[in-house]
Amino acid sequence: MSSVRPTVIFLMGPTASGKTDLAIALRQHLPIEIISVDSALVYRGMDIGSAKPTPEELAAIPHRLIDIRDPSQPYSAADFVADAEREIADIHAQGKIPLLVGGTMLYFKALLDGLADMPEADPEVRAEIERDAEQFGWPYVHQQLAQVDPQMAEEIHPNHSQRVSRALEVYRISGKTMSELRQMQAQGQGQSFSERFNLIQIAIAPRERALLHERIKLRFSKMLEAGLIDEVKALYDRGDLHADLPAIRAVGYRQVWDFIEGRLSQEEMLERGIIATRQLAKRQFTWLRGWQNYPGTQLNWLYTDDEAGNLLPKEEIVRCALNFIGGAAI
Repeated sequence: MSSVRPTVIFLMGPTASGKTDLAIALRQHLPIEIISVDSALVYRGMDIGSAKPTPEELAAIPHRLIDIRDPSQPYSAADFVADAEREIADIHAQGKIPLLVGGTMLYFKALLDGLADMPEADPEVRAEIERDAEQFGWPYVHQQLAQVDPQMAEEIHPNHSQRVSRALEVYRISGKTMSELRQMQAQGQGQSFSERFNLIQIAIAPRERALLHERIKLRFSKMLEAGLIDEVKALYDRGDLHADLPAIRAVGYRQVWDFIEGRLSQEEMLERGIIATRQLAKRQFTWLRGWQNYPGTQLNWLYTDDEAGNLLPKEEIVRCALNFIGGAAI
């Protein structure tokens, strides 16, 4: 590599934007190893609903950090940072380039910003927050967070109950906001991720949001045809999983779980699964639109359609990605 610092490539984007296909295609042109950045792909037995690469694709082009946890074991951003740093070092030791691909923006941001030491969970404080949510709704709890930590409230969607609860819990336990704790850590740490590596960041997405919505609708329908209900039924029948686990809260899985428990009809499940996936894509777009330009880096937008709304050929998308990467002097 021509850069003094070893190269790391981020390939980010909303769900159903074509990230995995592009990552696999890039491996045919570059000496890369793929690291998955996806909070659902870490779980075993969750293949169809997470759009996990097929066994044939994984055999031909391995993806690291896939199938590393049982769905009963929550996986956190801190877990990801530790695992990703280890895999990046291993790939660099082989003389190759780590390509981190996925749509879990929190994981990318945690890797870039680092994670502050946070107080341990307090069941009583958490129960108090959940009681407020049950009585008044999560937007009310989100507003409480905004009053004490507007920076985190801006970052967290009001419907992301787990993150809203944790951010408010941290303040009530420690008297310091999560934003303050992160800032304190940043002031005391050494080189940041973007200072240690030659970081290339690419965001893939269509210009025309309607194209993504149609792709989401088609993909969720195909997941159901491929056996998503049976996949979730197998998880349900284990008996040791429940709807509040992060794995089961994943988009698509939660809606099918509710269908299995009789809370939704099949038609409602299909509609809500599509809506939830679109909402996820919207949150991912929001993350990316506000993405920080870290020292020496910028976010390169790779659009999969032209200005007239026509999808670009796969070869053109790959060529654009290679131009971004080549321009960064890897």
